[in-house]
Amino acid sequence: MTSKQPHWKLSRRGFLIGTGVAGAGLAIGYVFGLPRLRLGIADAFENASQPSRVSTKDPSLWFVISPANEILFYSPKVEMGQGIHTALAQIAAEELEVDWAQIKVQNATSRVGPYDGSGTTGSTSVSSLYTPLRTVAATMREMLRAEAARKLGVAASDIRMAHGVAALASNPSRSLTYGQVVQGVTKWEVPKDTPPLKSPTEFHTIGKTFPRVDFADKLQGKAIYGYDMRLPNMLFGAVARPPTIGSTLRRAAPGEAAQQPGVITIVAENGFAGVAATTRLEAWAAVQTMQLEWDQPPPFQQADIDARITVGQGSGIDIQQAGDARTQLQGSSVIQAEYRTPMAAHAHLEAQAALAVVGADSAQIWASTQFPDLVRSEVAKVTGLKNEQIEVIPTYLGGGFGRKSGVEPAVEAARLAKASGRPVHVGWSRTEDFRHGYLRPPTHHILRGRVEAGRILAIEHQQASGHVAFDFLPAAMMQIMGSDFGAWRGARISYAIPNIQVTAWRNTLPVRTGWWRGLGLLANTFAIESFLDELANAAKIDPIQLRLTHLPAGEAGERLRAALTKVADMSAWGSAAPTGRARGVACCIDHGTIAAHVAEVSIEGNQIRVQRFWSVVDAGLAINPDGIIAQTQGSIVMGLSSTLIEELTVRDGQFSASNFDGYPLITIADIPDIEVTVLSTGDIPYGVGEPPLGPVAAAVANAVAALMGKRLRKLPLQMG
Repeated sequence: MTSKQPHWKLSRRGFLIGTGVAGAGLAIGYVFGLPRLRLGIADAFENASQPSRVSTKDPSLWFVISPANEILFYSPKVEMGQGIHTALAQIAAEELEVDWAQIKVQNATSRVGPYDGSGTTGSTSVSSLYTPLRTVAATMREMLRAEAARKLGVAASDIRMAHGVAALASNPSRSLTYGQVVQGVTKWEVPKDTPPLKSPTEFHTIGKTFPRVDFADKLQGKAIYGYDMRLPNMLFGAVARPPTIGSTLRRAAPGEAAQQPGVITIVAENGFAGVAATTRLEAWAAVQTMQLEWDQPPPFQQADIDARITVGQGSGIDIQQAGDARTQLQGSSVIQAEYRTPMAAHAHLEAQAALAVVGADSAQIWASTQFPDLVRSEVAKVTGLKNEQIEVIPTYLGGGFGRKSGVEPAVEAARLAKASGRPVHVGWSRTEDFRHGYLRPPTHHILRGRVEAGRILAIEHQQASGHVAFDFLPAAMMQIMGSDFGAWRGARISYAIPNIQVTAWRNTLPVRTGWWRGLGLLANTFAIESFLDELANAAKIDPIQLRLTHLPAGEAGERLRAALTKVADMSAWGSAAPTGRARGVACCIDHGTIAAHVAEVSIEGNQIRVQRFWSVVDAGLAINPDGIIAQTQGSIVMGLSSTLIEELTVRDGQFSASNFDGYPLITIADIPDIEVTVLSTGDIPYGVGEPPLGPVAAAVANAVAALMGKRLRKLPLQMG
């Protein structure tokens, strides 16, 4: 566990590796041993950050300054409710030396503004853009300073920049607003040397709470999401979906679709069948009348899924080793426990959606997407256009959680738009979202440990999971790595224990699994942090004390110590809980961010109720403390829903849920009192969208075990 993240050029979600690199990796594995290579890769992924792929060479791509002295900031990261436009605007305003009210934010497109091919994923928006954005804003500030000095006839060193005004230091009455400075300038000279960045002691915007830049538009219904997009003469598209899991389209013909009301275009080719009609309901109805023949495998059942995702099934790859855990874990004193987590849906409020306009030599795609670059490349494949001929315009996203890394609606809309010659909007139904996307994979965990004299001598974690990242990567990459880094996120042991063995078991599933908020973090932290409590109980040691005793050395350990100590104080840990209640603790460190939670639970009518929840989050330098609190609250609520309710199962070759009536979520009536404390440490920020999700389930499970004297080891936690 470390707090400093090496900027190894690795994306946890969006990277690709060339075949030459893959070949080199296999050669290294042949010479030095593939298991050794894979352990090294796991070490690298554990601490890898996702660097920005956006250029900082031309600040004018990032900022447009109006005569009214408003600054339009083009954000290369999309807003999906996480408040990222606000945090990034604060960083920009800090180095630009402008007031908060002057900043307006708009999504960059693939043609307008800075373009970041790494997408909006993995809680990396602030951490990856913090230095590049400060650099480009400082460069813009110095360009404005130089132009103001020229217009005022003074040296640039005599100009003071503040509140969006360039003024003569010795005579502030001689000044120009930034809006006045830019008038008449057709070409800017970018400084050859990167200007110095401000010291944190000079910050006036970073570290403070400001209102969300998107609040007004969202409250007034002005915000445009992918599902909202409309253009004149637009059609609505619908696509044929497989009737059961694993079905493939063998043959398609128009059938009776051409005679249905409103149908304009029918496409039946290359394994694709869809229609475009004048209304969405007409399109949905018409596609059901197409003549379709499917190749269908025998219907899968939930037992088939569970059997495949079991430790010992598939391939097992060691991802962490220290000492000799397997030798140490012999004899009757060894403690063993087994945990399972189910498949889960993303359940975002806005279903998948995109609008496409495709011409002979250009295309425009408005999409609710986390990955505009991937949308552009996939649309290029189905339209025959080049990437540079396609403009992808990200809209607001009504939730993402990893599912809107997909490209399906954009590709479907583009195919139908090309065929019809008119704009086509594809908006998935809720049933399509539940049954034809990808899911959080199920997991199975076996942990063994040994405690002597209050110290954990050895621990082993064997984890089995479906794919998270692998289905999105080249086969050569999977061959080199062996284990899916997305599936085992959070599975490695980050405590100071002399003997550690962690093995990731991977198997294929008939259902699509992939990115889900935090990837494997919730499931793996649930297993590890629950097991830590089991070890503490067996050794009769306070659970927080056990964790404090095994903290790693260095800065990360001290930060985690501060978080655990603070959350213990907030929750009055060590004092008696109210009658009929008990408390549980859990924590994790994920890509530099620390989260420590305490849950207080009761049992009412055979149902687990979380009454209170305390959280301490240390995401490094806090850009907007209120934004961190909001993200943490969102993670806790989503985590509680997954802990107590959510489970997606398979029956007779189909997912059991087709809408929220079959997949309920936690409601406001069941949300506990939540108290969050933000610790701001260091001089760089880390991500906060996902790490606080990690310990939620374990904190609740540990509280339930303390209350009942009985351990529940399967999510969702159920009394019966």
